[in-house]
Amino acid sequence: MKKLHWILAWIACATALGAAEDGSQVVVVYNSAMPASRQVAEYYAQRRGVPASQLIALKTPETEAVSRKEFQELIQTPLLQTLEERGIWTYRSELLPATNGPARQIHRLVNSKIRYAVLCYGMPTKILNDTNLVETGSDKVRPELRGNNAAVDSELTMLPWAKTGYYLFSFIPNPFHGATNSALFHPTNNILMVSRLDGPSPQIAKRLVDLALQADRDGLWGRAYFDARGTTDASLQTGEEFMRNAAAVTTRLGFETILDTQPGTFGTGFAMSQIAFYAGWYTNIVSGPFTLPNVEFMPGAFAYHLFSFNAANIRTANSGAWTAGLLEKGATATFGFVDEPFLQMTPDVGIFCHRFLMGFSYGEAVCAAQRTFSWQTMVIGDPLYRPYGLPAQERHAALAQAKSTNLVWACLRVVNLNAATGAKLPEMIDYLEKLPETRKSAILLEKLAELYHQQKDSAKAENYLKQALKADPSPQQKIRLSLTLVRWMEEEQNTAAAFACLQQFPKDFPKYPDLAKIYYMLSNMAERLGKTAQAAKYQGEFKRLSGPGS
Repeated sequence: MKKLHWILAWIACATALGAAEDGSQVVVVYNSAMPASRQVAEYYAQRRGVPASQLIALKTPETEAVSRKEFQELIQTPLLQTLEERGIWTYRSELLPATNGPARQIHRLVNSKIRYAVLCYGMPTKILNDTNLVETGSDKVRPELRGNNAAVDSELTMLPWAKTGYYLFSFIPNPFHGATNSALFHPTNNILMVSRLDGPSPQIAKRLVDLALQADRDGLWGRAYFDARGTTDASLQTGEEFMRNAAAVTTRLGFETILDTQPGTFGTGFAMSQIAFYAGWYTNIVSGPFTLPNVEFMPGAFAYHLFSFNAANIRTANSGAWTAGLLEKGATATFGFVDEPFLQMTPDVGIFCHRFLMGFSYGEAVCAAQRTFSWQTMVIGDPLYRPYGLPAQERHAALAQAKSTNLVWACLRVVNLNAATGAKLPEMIDYLEKLPETRKSAILLEKLAELYHQQKDSAKAENYLKQALKADPSPQQKIRLSLTLVRWMEEEQNTAAAFACLQQFPKDFPKYPDLAKIYYMLSNMAERLGKTAQAAKYQGEFKRLSGPGS
C-alpha cells in the first residue's frame, strides 16, 4: 500500500514560496492629530522592526472621508516629499518620446528602499468625489465610472506615478493582475503595495499585528468556508466564479473546505468551526454565524464578504457592516470597499487564496488579486504577513519538534493533499490509524470518521465520531459532530439511536440559535417511533420558539 507523504504536498505547493521580509521594506504612515494613530504605528514598528526613519507623521482630518483637495495636500504630496527627502525614493526625469507631437517629460522612480506602505488607525479611508474636477477623456467612459472618488489605500498604490500625473476619473487597470512573480509588485514598477492597520478601535488594529505574527510563527491552520449564491444570473457569474474558484484552490491545497451554493448565506445555526478562510456574498450586514457572540477565527484568519459598501465605515463599532464586524469578531486580514466598486472590479478571491497559500505575503497576494487601482478597495492587515513562507515539510517538522498543538492540522493537510492527488481511501485511513496524534485529536478523529463513512463502514464511522466528541472538540465542532452523528444514524435507519442522541442536544447546547429546528426534528422522530406524548411536547417547543403561525 502506498504511504502518504508530504512529497505530494511539496509537488503541489513548491512553485512560488516567497522569502520572508522584515520591517525595512515598510513605510508606516500615521495621523499626528490622533495619539492612538501614533500608538498603533509605533507598536507595529516595534514588533516588525521598522526603522525610525520610515515612520511618517501626517496631520490629516480625523474623519474617515476627505475631499480630493485634502487628500492631495495633506496626504499624497507630503508623503511623496517625505519619501524623497529621506532618501527612501529616488526619481529621475526622462523625456518620453511621443508618436505625434513633442516628447513628454516624466519622473521615473528608479530606486525604492521599501515595497509596502502601512496606514495606521486614524488615517482617512476614502476620498470624496470632486464634481469640479473635469478631466479630458472622462466623457468617454460610462457615466457611473466618471467619478474621481476612491479609497485612500487604492489611490496611494499609484503614488509612484504622482509626480508625472495620471487620470483620476474611473480606475487604473492593474497591469500585474494575476501575476505569479511577486517581485513585479514594486514601486519601481509603479506599484506601491498599501494596506492598513485599522478597525473599530486601536486595540483591534494592534491585534491584527499580534495575530499575523503568531501565524507567521506557527502557520495558518483551520478550515475554509465559501458562500456562493447558486445563481444562474449571467450578470452575477463573476462573483460566483470568485467563490467557487477559491473553494477549488483551498481544496486542492489541502484544506477542509465547505462550499455552500444555496441562495441564502450560511445560517446562524451552521456550525462554522476553526475558520482559517471565509469568503461569501451578498448581504448588506453581518449575518449567520458571524452574529454569534464568539466566532471561531483561527489566529491569522482571512475573512471577507463581498458587498459594495462593506468598508464604508470601518471605525464604527457594532455597526453591522461586514468589514468592521469581521475585525471585531477576530479576523486578522480582510479587504473591502469604501464605495460602489462594481462586481467586475472587485478583487478575485480565488487568485488571492492561491497566491497566499503558495507563499506570497498578504500584501503581494492582495495585489495580485486586484483588478484595479485608484478605485474603491481598502486592504486591512499586515502586508508582511506570510504564514506559508516555509516549505510544508519544514513547517510540519518544526511543529513536530515543538510538540505543537497545530501538528494535527498539518497531518490533516497531508491527508487532504494526498486525496487531491488521487490517494485511495484505505491509504488515507491507514495513515490516520497509525498516527499517534489521531487518538487524542477531535480534528483527526473527525476526518477518520468521514473517511470510513465514505467507505460505507457505518459502524467504524460512528465509533470514531463518538470518540471525536470525547476528544475536546471546539464548541462549534462539537455541534457539527453531534448533528453529523444524528444524520448518519438516520441514514442507517437507526431512528431510535438518532432520537436518543438528538434528545441530548438541547441540554448540551441550550443557546444553539436554531433550537426550533432541533425540536422539529425531535417531534418528527418521536412520531415515527410512536412516542405520541413526546412528539406533542417537542412540537410545542418548536411552536414556542418559532412564534405565531408556525
